[in-house]
Order: sequence, then C-alpha cells, then structure tokens
Amino acid sequence: MISAPIAAMTSFFLDTIFGDPQSRWHPVAVLGRMIAWLEHILYPDRGTDRQKFAAGALLTSIVLCISYIAAEGLLIAARQLPFPWGDDVLSVLLLYFCISPRTLAKAGQDIYVLLVKGDLAAAREHVGYIVGRDTAHLDEADAARAAIETIAENTVDGVIAPLLFFMLGGAPLAVLYRAANTMDSMLGYKNERYLYFGRMAARVDDVLNLVPARIAGALFVMAAFLLGYDGRNALYILVRDADGHPSPNGGHAEAPVAGALHIRLGGVNYYFGERHFRAYMGDAHMDISAQHIIGAIRLMYTATVLFLLFSYLLSLY
Repeated sequence: MISAPIAAMTSFFLDTIFGDPQSRWHPVAVLGRMIAWLEHILYPDRGTDRQKFAAGALLTSIVLCISYIAAEGLLIAARQLPFPWGDDVLSVLLLYFCISPRTLAKAGQDIYVLLVKGDLAAAREHVGYIVGRDTAHLDEADAARAAIETIAENTVDGVIAPLLFFMLGGAPLAVLYRAANTMDSMLGYKNERYLYFGRMAARVDDVLNLVPARIAGALFVMAAFLLGYDGRNALYILVRDADGHPSPNGGHAEAPVAGALHIRLGGVNYYFGERHFRAYMGDAHMDISAQHIIGAIRLMYTATVLFLLFSYLLSLY
C-alpha cells in the first residue's frame, strides 16, 4: 500500500497532465445532481425559517453521509479485487477528482489572454464562469481582481483542503470535504431562498476550511519568498487584513496573495444589481493588471508543491 503523500503526489501529477475531466459522470457532477434532487424533495416552499433551516440541515447530513459511505464502500470493494493495489489506484483517482489546480489555472490564464488581447467583453464572460458577482460592467482591473480573488480562495477549496483531508482520513474524508464544498457553492447564498435552507451547508464548509485556509496562508507567504515576490509584505498583509474578510477563511488566502503582489483586493462588487462592499485586502501599491493573474497562478502552484513536499517529509518521521 502506497503512502498518502505519494498517492497525493500522483493525483496532483494526473491533474497537471490531464486536468479535471469534464463529464456528467464526474463524481462532483454526480454530487451536484444529488444535491439538486434532494433540494427539490426537501425544500419547504411555504415553510417557516426554522423549517427551512431544519430541512437544509437534513440535506447536509444526508449528502455528507452518502458521500463518505460511498467512497468507503468503493474502497472496500476494490480491496476484494484479485490484485493488491486496487484500493491504491481508486484512492488516487478519487483524490484526482477532488482537486482542480489545472482547471483553476486555466480559468485564470483564459482571462489573462483575453485581457492582454483587449477583448474585455469576452474576459467579462469568462469571469462570469468562475464568480457569482455581476460582470457586465467590469473594467480590466476589476476583471483581473475577480480572477485573482478566485484563484486565491480556490487554492484552499480546490487544492489544499482536499489534500489535507486526504492525508488525515484517506479518500473518503477528501470526498466528504468535496461534498461539503459543493453544497456550499450551490446552497450557501444569503438570499431569500437559501438564507436559512443553506445555512448549515455554509457553516459546515466554514468549519472544514478553518485549518486548511490558515495552512494555505502560510504556504502563500513561503511561496512568495521562493518566487521572488514580497514575502515580508505577504506576511504583513496576512496578519493585518485576513480577519477583515467577511468569510472566516477567505482572507487567509486573499491577503497574502495581495501582499505578495503589492495589489489591493476586495472593494465594491455587484450581486444581482445590488452594491456590496467587501473589506480591502492589501495596499494599492500597483494598479491591478492582467499580469497579476499569472502571479496568482504561480503562487497557487508553488503553495501546492510545498504542501505536498511538507506532507512527504512529515511522513518520514
């Protein structure tokens, strides 16, 4: 049986070479359909706020249990195969489906290329694929900012957190985390429909990301030093600004990236036509440009490699 760090490195290698496969049978896509079906069944259209919260909590519990049990069941079945490494292969594949650094990098690179070409309309459209905010009136700096913020935050959700939970509890725990994160992305909105129904999903995701986000923040600082960015400022902005983010975890990813690149993230966003202000992360020593997207991608990959390296070194003791 291979060690968890070697399995994680293999999954990362597969993602680097092949990316995240686009298929309706991708486990995350299947999770999404299950969540949508359960929402259709359980959502109390005329229920009270308390009933909506209870229904959402029930949905969250069902999805987490099914996800963990399904992954564990598949591994048990794989161990019955007539060769000794079946569960290792399956563990690698399940983690491969749970991480998405190449997809995250490609989304950023696509926006970078469009901004460099001056095709702001297409860049806005691509930003809309990865964020929930309104994009119709974004200028070049705001489009680049949206991409950078998404890369920073999703380094936690799409890379560091699933890797950490894999190290702690194998593929079933990584799948459980991915299920929680998928529920948050589908239900964790503060609007009339989901304010209570999606609250449990959002809280579970916040709790699960508490440790991974802080690990990611430290890794971003180290990555900044290694890449020749301003590591000292990354650490300073992390300490100064991270807790100002409306999410308990988002600032620990965004603040060090902003500090490393000497830019300011956060500010005004529009959601469904309504103006929202989010606390600033970093100082505007430079105007945000498309080139900073590439910096964020480099920080994401370096932080990931550092996490895998540290995991391997710890496994030796």
